[in-house]
Amino acid sequence: MSSTPRDHRSRVLVALMLTMALVAMDTTIVATAIPQVVGDLGGFALIGWVFSIYLLAQTVTIPVYGKLADLYGRKPVLVFGVVVFLVGSALSASAWSMVTLIAFRALQGLGAGSIGATVNTVAGDLYDVAERGRIQGWLSSVWGISAVVAPALGGLFAQYASWRWIFLVNLPLGALALVLIVRDLHERVERRTHRIDYAGAFLVLASAGLLILGLLQGGTAWAWVSVPSIAVFAGAVLALIALVVVEQRAAEPMMPPWLWRQRLTAGTYAATIVAGLLVIGLSTFLPTWGQGVLRLGPVAAGFVLGTMSLTWPVASAFSSRLYLSIGFRDTALVGTGFAIAAGVVFTLTTADSSVWQAVLGSALMGAGLGLITTSLIVGLQSTVGWSQRGVITGGVMFSRYLGQSLGAAIFGAITNVVLLRWLSSPPADLQGQVPSQVDAISSSLVTAHPVPAVEAYLRDALQASTHAVFVGLLIAAVLTAVLLLAFVPRKFPSYDQDQTLVDETA
Repeated sequence: MSSTPRDHRSRVLVALMLTMALVAMDTTIVATAIPQVVGDLGGFALIGWVFSIYLLAQTVTIPVYGKLADLYGRKPVLVFGVVVFLVGSALSASAWSMVTLIAFRALQGLGAGSIGATVNTVAGDLYDVAERGRIQGWLSSVWGISAVVAPALGGLFAQYASWRWIFLVNLPLGALALVLIVRDLHERVERRTHRIDYAGAFLVLASAGLLILGLLQGGTAWAWVSVPSIAVFAGAVLALIALVVVEQRAAEPMMPPWLWRQRLTAGTYAATIVAGLLVIGLSTFLPTWGQGVLRLGPVAAGFVLGTMSLTWPVASAFSSRLYLSIGFRDTALVGTGFAIAAGVVFTLTTADSSVWQAVLGSALMGAGLGLITTSLIVGLQSTVGWSQRGVITGGVMFSRYLGQSLGAAIFGAITNVVLLRWLSSPPADLQGQVPSQVDAISSSLVTAHPVPAVEAYLRDALQASTHAVFVGLLIAAVLTAVLLLAFVPRKFPSYDQDQTLVDETA
């Protein structure tokens, strides 16, 4: 358990925020400089893997790191993860081809998985239930700040220096975080021999990896109904079945069966997966809709989405007042109320809507997600002791990223179906002028199509596809509330009450 003195906690919190900043800045800062990366390294056809391989490596390793943190302590796992991330960053900065960049991004993702699994666990160790909401607010604020700072930094590096600095900037931040972690984070870990569940670890990586690979590549690299798609998803199912069998017999299972046997944890993970759809759906499609339909500039469209990043940490910080008075589940339900309201606001938007309507929807969604995610992660942490906090927290983070991968696949498929339907049946007077490929829509709108009627038709097509996504967000918000009501008990058991139950079902 943690033995960090109270006067050292603030320095450890700074270290946690710095390590989280490494992960929070990564995607947006890299995306900003992609044109320069491609211009230097080539390999445009592989550009999607720069992001996919990172997300894949990060997500599938989170459950493994969470279990290792329970076995050997948070500090060595977190230090290892930060070091791996920094090595991956340095190698990515030195990449000489797109293939090497993808390989080094995978290494970055392996480090990011450790950070994602342990930062919230360490916060749960250092602070009690009453304090954790405020601390989650601080940690969540990193994402809001990064959403504003990272794209600006990426643009500055790409324009005035070199794209390689988008990776080199991680080194001083990570070095400072390592110094603070090594110096100020102290743990008392029981030293004993552990029986590492290697088979379980492999099957966790295989089942989750194949599932996420199928979600990321389905509909893009191959059709959803195709031999590669069926083979990948079938492999994921077989690996999952083998994982269930192996974990029943393992002495110290990598993915303990009680995580999914108990109604509380299983229901919370399911709700977190669906909530992940809300995050990815809005962050992926709102900026495109703002620029393509409302005709906002990139900065203004980023501001609309950034509103969500501002209200999220505020709601997280406020959540402790709610969950201490009405409970964890009901606080999450209040959050789903905000998310449902946001879904309604977005479904009522049209091409003539005011930008402030989109800002309102983004603000409501951020507040809802702040209440949902914080109350659920703090609630689960409060039900177990130190020796199980890593694996239960890792499960929450894995569920969130899995939900985002699932959401990217679902909403991407919805968008493509709607757009293709519009592109395949334009009015008779626009036949032959409307592009037939989905990828051509964004470029036609950004550069302004020479035929005004075609541009107007493409804007209507984009509005229709994004409206379908907004309807999906509303459905996901309602489904989150249903899952919470159906499977998550109103009262979360405390650690003292629940420890015997966990031990009996482990």
